[in-house]
Amino acid sequence: MIKILLYEDNPQLREGLTMLISGSEGFEVLAGFKNCENVVQEVEAYNPDVILMDIDMPGVNGLEGLKRIRQVNDQVKILMLTVFDDNKNIFQAISNGANGYILKKTPPARLLEYIAEAQTGGAPMTASVATQVLKMFSSMNSEKGEDYNLSEREKQVLQLLVEGYSYKMIANEMFISIDTVRSHIKKIYEKLHVNSKSEAVAKAFKDKIV
Repeated sequence: MIKILLYEDNPQLREGLTMLISGSEGFEVLAGFKNCENVVQEVEAYNPDVILMDIDMPGVNGLEGLKRIRQVNDQVKILMLTVFDDNKNIFQAISNGANGYILKKTPPARLLEYIAEAQTGGAPMTASVATQVLKMFSSMNSEKGEDYNLSEREKQVLQLLVEGYSYKMIANEMFISIDTVRSHIKKIYEKLHVNSKSEAVAKAFKDKIV
């Protein structure tokens, strides 16, 4: 059972999503909230697997909520669920440790797939968001930053992580075992001095590693 916390200020949408998700086998919405005022205490109390987080909420919004959670918890998976697919929000969300970024117009069945994918270590993104991420790359200075002595294979794995591939998808793409993927990622974390996928992706953006 994948346990979910939902942050969405629109009560009808919050209720609709709760009914959709909890009514699907293998998923349960533990609670829903209208903003991130008490997000740290709520995450601690409910201990969810995945958080669905709206960005534009009154009071404490989703980007600030994401930051607050990541200061105390880097394990819980956080999916930004939003109407925005602009560069600024996407970049901020990824830099602050979001595990995925999906749009509210995502079909219900796909939304459930995204939640399951995040829970197993993937980094789901709606296609239009992935396009924006690629545009961000191309618009950045093409001059590479420090490469942290990453091997070509490690850079390839990091590139796929940035593109939202799960460990299994990386293994399939590179024709290697999942254990080999884990080994590469462990070395990448050590060389970049990071402890999580979101930190590695943020550093890849910031230092133009890939």
